[in-house]
Amino acid sequence: MNNFQEVISKLVNKFGTNDPFEIAELMGIQIIYLDLGNTYGFYRVYKRVKTIVINNKLNEWEKRFVCAHEIGHAIYHPDLNISFLKKNTFYSVEKIESEANRFAVHLLLYAKNLEDYDTKFAILKENGIPYEMEMYL
Repeated sequence: MNNFQEVISKLVNKFGTNDPFEIAELMGIQIIYLDLGNTYGFYRVYKRVKTIVINNKLNEWEKRFVCAHEIGHAIYHPDLNISFLKKNTFYSVEKIESEANRFAVHLLLYAKNLEDYDTKFAILKENGIPYEMEMYL
């Protein structure tokens, strides 16, 4: 977990923000919004063009979390096509998804004093992070 905080700290110091949309832009990652059905989003690189695709049916908080999650993939798994791995191999993507979730939670909570909140539920709710991410606090 310490590595996540170090990477995030460097990222925030470099770009002056923990806003995932601003970070994506400053990293040269395009963001595209499409109707993805049940898929929240994905990260891909095609012909050296980095792209985050986000489901346009999500609310703003969900889009923010998905963007942060996909930046985690861009940093930790830049050459992996997660969608391809899920559909076409027996490779377990649980660890990869867990790393991206942990990254997203810590990015969105950067510089927040968690002691200011009464419960984990309050931390997640007030910062627009899905409740399922409680394990990454």
